[in-house]
Amino acid sequence: MPPTLASLVHHSALKLTVRAGEDRLDVPVRWAHASELADPVPYMEGGELLLITALKLDAEDREAMRRYVKRLAGAGVVGLGFAVGVHYDDIPDALVDAARAEGLPLLEVPRRTPFLAISKAVSAAIAADQYRAVTAGFAAQRELTRQTLTGGPEGLLAALAAQVDGWAALYDASGAVVATAPEWAGRRAARLTADVTRLRERPAPASSVVAGPDHEDRVELHSLGTGRRPRAALAVGTAAALGTAERYAVHSAIALLTLTTERSRSLHAAEQRIGAAVLRMLLAGEPDHARAVAGDLYGGLLDAPFRIIVAAGSETDGEGLAALAETAESAAARSGEVVLVVPEGDRLVVLAADGGAAVAACRDHAAARETARKADEDLVIGLSAPAGPIAASAAYKQAEQALSVARRRGRVLVEHEHMAAGSVLPLLADDAVRAFADGLLRALREHDATGRGDLVASLRAWLSRHGQWDAAAADLGVHRHTLRYRMRRVEEILGRSLDDPDVRMELWLALKATSSEAG
Repeated sequence: MPPTLASLVHHSALKLTVRAGEDRLDVPVRWAHASELADPVPYMEGGELLLITALKLDAEDREAMRRYVKRLAGAGVVGLGFAVGVHYDDIPDALVDAARAEGLPLLEVPRRTPFLAISKAVSAAIAADQYRAVTAGFAAQRELTRQTLTGGPEGLLAALAAQVDGWAALYDASGAVVATAPEWAGRRAARLTADVTRLRERPAPASSVVAGPDHEDRVELHSLGTGRRPRAALAVGTAAALGTAERYAVHSAIALLTLTTERSRSLHAAEQRIGAAVLRMLLAGEPDHARAVAGDLYGGLLDAPFRIIVAAGSETDGEGLAALAETAESAAARSGEVVLVVPEGDRLVVLAADGGAAVAACRDHAAARETARKADEDLVIGLSAPAGPIAASAAYKQAEQALSVARRRGRVLVEHEHMAAGSVLPLLADDAVRAFADGLLRALREHDATGRGDLVASLRAWLSRHGQWDAAAADLGVHRHTLRYRMRRVEEILGRSLDDPDVRMELWLALKATSSEAG
């Protein structure tokens, strides 16, 4: 610990006597400084033991001493050393009373004790404290390194929590808690997720200090990773500010976790290359080869139904795809699932277990982006139906089809199953389809515009009744012979026969595409 006034008083060679402020001797002394200025305050930084002989002071003037001591205390001076036997044989009562009134420790320095001896004692104590801190820091670094090698991040957190006499937590790239030490800190760490998220929005390395939940402690947050986007974060909670040794321990932990994170990134890149090879084999219809390459890394994923997610983003901004990849990987890691993530330029392919946490997290991620969607939003996602290794190619096509529909509808995510279970009509909301429909029906609309009949409405009623003349005529409120005449006029104008089922289908879809129902 740093030197204190008490340790100086107990120093046998200095022979100091306490004359005031006996209850404040435990304060640390940052330095010992001698000054005979009537006002040394402008040259003080706080934490000093000021040494004087009162060469330029009227130490017997009570009002002058009151103002003098008050200014020293206000400047953060922790103690006043008065040399007796130089200008005064004893410390004047005016100074003693002023020191007692301000609660400023006043030490009597005997004539045989030079100020230099006091300065050397303070300097030596500070140097010894710094040496102890550095030594403790190196010892902490060795212990943290050993724990990292033997127990991984969990072992490191346990050692760090012991070093700082507090708690520590590790967060993943999504801001979720990965591990804590001790275990009781899990709930406390989870309540800082919002602070961790804000920290991750800043370029690494970044740090901040926040008050713990319910102001129980002081928490330091540090981002981990060397890239522009932090890969993880470390939280360290303590009852008070960190000392020098504790600071060494935290910095060592940050370095070790960063190395672990970067090593994990290299391994992750290698895993992605294997995953890309597995995906290519699945899409090429070679499930057996895919299983052989997947091995223990991805093999379990191919033993149960999975879904394929295909996402596309901006060519110039991969943040959306990176966030989606992190979401899927973090959710899978927390639930112990295996997930295959393959970046493909401005696209991302994810193969994840059906019904698992990764697929659910991707859905939630898309829903959140849908709610906060901006005009320049580029991320679109297609999700396949459940499939197995043999049907991987078909599932990939399903995801691409769903992606295409999502882009056309202005949605973030579309699931292929919802496309099959829903109506085909929303698919007609396409400029090319509408242009075709307008062209097909233009001649009939021009005829109706002359007031010589209502062929479009008659055609719609006849088709909706599957060609039943009486029912369609009743819907229109006309005689069936009138309706027959109108349908012959439709055939004459279009030059196509209504007996042809393909013609009827095209006309019906054209009517739906140009109606308000398809809009």
